This record gives sequence, structure tokens and C-alpha cells, in this order.
Amino acid sequence: MSPKLAGLMDPALSLDTPSPESHRRARVREVLERRKLTDNVSAAQAANSWEQERFVTRARALFYARLMFLTLGLLLLAVPSWSFYFGLQGVTAFAGYFAMLLYSVANYLVIDHPKAGRWVTYITLCLDVMIMVVVLAKPQVGGGLQSPLLATQLLFTILFALLYPKPLAITPAVLSLLVIIRLDLLLYREITAIEVLTLLWYLSLTLIIIYVLSYLSEREAIAHREVVELQGDLKEMAVVEERSRLAREIHDGLGASLSSMIIQSEYILGMAKDGALQAEIQELKATAEESIEELRRSLQMMREDFELTQGLEDYVKTYAARTQMDIRFERTGLPRKLSPDAQLALFRILQECLSNALKHAAPTQVHVRLDYDDSRVELLVRDDGKGFDPQRTPRGHYGLLNMRERSMKLGATLLVDSAPGNGTRVSFSLPALS
Repeated sequence: MSPKLAGLMDPALSLDTPSPESHRRARVREVLERRKLTDNVSAAQAANSWEQERFVTRARALFYARLMFLTLGLLLLAVPSWSFYFGLQGVTAFAGYFAMLLYSVANYLVIDHPKAGRWVTYITLCLDVMIMVVVLAKPQVGGGLQSPLLATQLLFTILFALLYPKPLAITPAVLSLLVIIRLDLLLYREITAIEVLTLLWYLSLTLIIIYVLSYLSEREAIAHREVVELQGDLKEMAVVEERSRLAREIHDGLGASLSSMIIQSEYILGMAKDGALQAEIQELKATAEESIEELRRSLQMMREDFELTQGLEDYVKTYAARTQMDIRFERTGLPRKLSPDAQLALFRILQECLSNALKHAAPTQVHVRLDYDDSRVELLVRDDGKGFDPQRTPRGHYGLLNMRERSMKLGATLLVDSAPGNGTRVSFSLPALS
């Protein structure tokens, strides 16, 4: 026996062999869980998730940069000549060092929070700039614009621009140079021509860094959003194309078979003489006609040319005429746009509710209402029948389960309110497209 045939005949081997589809699903599931997204993620949600992940990655890089600064700061405090030069002596210097250590750790612990992470990081980064200004301005000789550590200001400008690529958000890094100049004047230091040139040089570099990094970050974000939107459009196009192909196949195959069944039943009906046989053939013909009408509705929904309100009202009228049930249909609000999946879910839930009312409830009246508002669409089906206990669904009855699964898939709300002897009220509400 060939290995390929053995694999087909051995169920255990076939089940244990992962398919490419299972690998893709596992990879998608892993990414969605890591980014805390749902299966129905929108392009805007995906872009926001990417921007949040980008921020968290850069904020972690800031934390590691702070660790290096803290290491150098410890050396400044430990070496007497360095601590004397920068005026970092006594309890105040050690208190400042440990304060920086504590807020750095606190910042790292809240980095992943969508809002607190950004605010805490920004505040601690401003504290870093303040500490930098103090260290640069402290020395009486060789301090301020003459400090060999002045290039640190450019590093903080880069960090601000990477984390908060907006001109106003980077203001603290720019103001730090002006504060250093002001401190020099307050400490009665003379500003030389070389120091003025140094100030202009650093200001120019700061503005260049802000412009370049802000521009690149914005272009990167725009390009990512375009790619995400393009991927969504390609997915929708693939879905529409596949639906159109299935619609053609169903129309040409199943539709033709049902049409042939109707024609044959009409021919046999003309030949039959027995009344009971004629009634059975007539029932068969009616079932085939109802099936082809259902098929036509499904094909319309698949091709996205289905008018939901009119389709629901027509179905209610047809169902009421066929079953002799007293069904009232009402619509409120202006129709809103819905996706094909949402339209199909609304229609199937209406079908299930009416079918359950006919089979189990024996109502005297059924009320169907379709409500549209600015952001949601709600289908309400209420009857005055026998009612039931929603918590005790009989074994083998999957209608309620199917409705709940459709609701979960669309992110909709399904409420079933019923009790024995009190009728049933089913409410299905879902968001409309903007």
C-alpha cells in the first residue's frame, strides 16, 4: 500500500496532520490575541492597535535608555571629582537619583495601558529634561552652553519626536535650551559669541530632528493605514467575488432543478384523477415554489441587491397568507445600510421566530417591528402564544442556539424574553454601517 493511500485510510494519521488552513487560523488567532482584537476587527481598530504597539515598543526603548543614564548617574555620584564638578553632592543628589529610578520603574509598569501609559511616559520624559537642565546648568565653570553634556538635549529631542510626533508635544525639548540660557544669565555668566552660535546650532538641529521624525512618523502611519484599508478592500472583493460565483452556481444548478420540479408537478397534476393524489402533488408544487422563492431571496442577499425592509415585509405577508396566522408588520425610522451578513442574520432570525411561533406557540397574533435609528437596527418579534422557559431548551432544538451564534458573530445583541403562558418576545439589535 502506498504511503499516500495509507494516510487516507488511517484516520488517526489524517487527523494529526495539520492543514495549511489550520496554520493560518492559528497565526491569525495568535496575532489577534496579542493585539487584544476580535475576529470582526475594523481597519481603524487595526491601525490603532498598530500605533499602540509602536508606542509601547519605543517607550520600552526609552526605559532601556534611562537605565544607561541611571548607570552613568551612579558613576557621577560615585566619583568624587565628577560629583564635585557637577555639584551633585549630599542627600539631595541621591534623593534625585532614586526619584528618577522610581519613576522610571513606575513608567515601565504602565507602558501597556492605552491612556495611562502615554500620559505617564510624557510626564516622566519631561522630568528627565528637567534633570538634564539641572545637570547642565550646575557647574559654575564649563556649565550651561559650555557643558560637554549639552548633546544630551538632542537625544531627548529625538525621544520626544519618536514617542510623540507632534510639534506641540516636543515643546519641552526645545524650551530646555532657552531655560539653560536663562539659568546662565541668572548665575551671572557672560554669554559669548561662541555660545550664541552654539545655541543657534542646537536650535537648528532640534528643529530639523523634529521636522524629519514627525514627517517620517506621519508618513509611516498613513502608509500603514492605507495598507490595512487595502487589505480590507481586497478581502471584501474576494468575498463578493466568491458570493457571485456561488450565486451563479446555485442559480444554474439548484434553481434549474427546482424549476424543473415545478413544471413536472404541473404536468403530473394535470394527469392525476384522484383527489387525494392531486392534493399531495399540489402541496409538492407549493413547497417547490416556496423553495425557489427562498433561493431567489438568498441569491439577492448574496449579490448585495436585497432591499431588507421590503423583503421582510413581503415575507411576513407571504407567511401569513400561507399559514393563516395573524401577523402584523411595522417599520419605524429611515432605513440604514447593513452588511450582507447582517441582512441575512435579520432575515433568518425572523424566519426562525415565525417558524417557532407556528410550531410551538399557537398564538392568536404575532407582531413584527423593524426599528431604525441613527446607529442601530432592531428587529422585534412578539407573540401572545404559549411561551417557554429559555433556560430549558429541548434537546435537538437548535433554533435559539443558531440565533445566538449569529448574534455573537456580528457583535449584535439578542434578547429572548419568555415564560410559560406569557408569550415570547425576541429582540435582535445590531449596529448599522456608517
